[in-house]
Amino acid sequence: MTTDVQTSYTSGTSTIPLLGDTIGANFLRTATRFPDRDALVDMPSGRRWSYAALNNDVDALARGLLAVGVGKGDRLGIWAPNVPEWVLIQYATAKLGVILVNVNPSYRAHELKYAVQQSGMRMIVALPQFAGSEYQAMIEQVRPDCPELTEAVYIGTPSWDALVAGGKAVASDAVERAMAELGTDEPINIQYTSGTTGYPKGATLSHHNILNNGYFVTETIGFTEADRLCVPVPFYHCFGMVMANLGASTHGAAIVIPAASFNAAATLQAVQSEHCTALYGVPTMFIAELNLPDFATYDLSSLRTGIMAGSPCPVEVMKRTMTEMHMEGVSIAYGMTETSPVSMQTLMDDDVAHRTETVGRVHPHLEVKIVDPATGLTVPRGTPGEFCTRGYSVMLGYWNDPEKTAAAIDPARWMHTGDLAVMLEDGYTNIVGRIKDMVIRGGENLYPREIEEFLYQHPDIADVQVIGVPDEKYGEELCAWILMKPGTEPLDQAAVAAFCEGHLSRHKVPRYVLVVDDFPMTVTGKVRKMDMRERTVEILGLGS
Repeated sequence: MTTDVQTSYTSGTSTIPLLGDTIGANFLRTATRFPDRDALVDMPSGRRWSYAALNNDVDALARGLLAVGVGKGDRLGIWAPNVPEWVLIQYATAKLGVILVNVNPSYRAHELKYAVQQSGMRMIVALPQFAGSEYQAMIEQVRPDCPELTEAVYIGTPSWDALVAGGKAVASDAVERAMAELGTDEPINIQYTSGTTGYPKGATLSHHNILNNGYFVTETIGFTEADRLCVPVPFYHCFGMVMANLGASTHGAAIVIPAASFNAAATLQAVQSEHCTALYGVPTMFIAELNLPDFATYDLSSLRTGIMAGSPCPVEVMKRTMTEMHMEGVSIAYGMTETSPVSMQTLMDDDVAHRTETVGRVHPHLEVKIVDPATGLTVPRGTPGEFCTRGYSVMLGYWNDPEKTAAAIDPARWMHTGDLAVMLEDGYTNIVGRIKDMVIRGGENLYPREIEEFLYQHPDIADVQVIGVPDEKYGEELCAWILMKPGTEPLDQAAVAAFCEGHLSRHKVPRYVLVVDDFPMTVTGKVRKMDMRERTVEILGLGS
């Protein structure tokens, strides 16, 4: 018996070849092509660099690293918010083959100690302190237990100046000679995943991984050297250092830093002052910007595109971004750290429905399939399953952890993401949640994303997150955490149920409703549903 049912598999074709450069070689090529164009603008300090000036400063810093004996294969940590020195370190280490270890700005001492020891970090560069975090004090606290950490340099202090000055004793062609010894498939970056269960895992990424992903992300939204990208997302995360920095530098575009950490007003001011053509953000950032009381006073007419990613994008927020923020070409991107990060993205000429209701289509040079988590078999289109991807973007593995690597990447090099997705007939895909987030109520599989999208249509709801909580009768029940719009009355469960009446099946209506002032978040703006579950169990007394 034959069948014409189409399976949930697709691959990305392209007339544009993959880049065969190392990051340093590609950056040098850009600086040579566009020496006088803006490369980096820092709004808080007023400092700005052309590509020629940035390349000179990157080389000076790279020589400084060589002077203290840091070279190819060594691990160097960067622990700072969005400051220009982060960008300098990113490209200086790339030119030398030094593996950059991104340290989460929210880490405390025990988390830092783990990252240092697990990566075998030789050197760390950090801001002395920021927003209540005493980075220097924590580094000095852990150093006795981390003998491999022989160098610590602090941005904005004499130790930073000494690092750069020390490079003057190094031959002027030393960086060029170091670059000639690098291969594109060698590791250049370790990014620790958020680690909601157990210790974080160090996704190890090559030049080829992240250079190409940054390039194709911005190629998809039509970047050229004329673009100016406002970057409120953190550099330590792949959204900032890959999709933003590498996406900009592969095209000769400008990187604009609005603030050291996210500030909605500073972001819109940077767009206005620097005539930015593109803006990045996670949905919560765009929500904060759109809800500023003086939002209408900012001139955002220079914007044409940008990317919303990092977590599911509410449809109504996407539509407002396209109209009220002039970002007609805004794109949704989907991926994960382990895949460099982007696997799917909407296109500039997609209709509004595709750009607001899906995460797009497969990226160039990649493959995607949706599989049954139990059997591993590819499911028919329209059927939920686990999102898997294969291609140049899949990480080399988890640093020094072959067991966890083997659990994530199967023998055929498919990366198993843990995300639940549905591929539509045309290949565009919806993410319906995490396998771990899926709620099983009385044997029914419920997808929080579907319920969140519906509740977001309520005129008084600013944001909503739906989770599963323990229930003696059904195994799990639904709870909605709700942020109200300013000036509105809090909703209770009866009001939410009334709004759902006739639109959602009864088993999809949240049994519990909590009106809150904020959601527990990671530093990258992702909602921590694990924390929400724990707090809900405590608040509602569901522990038994």
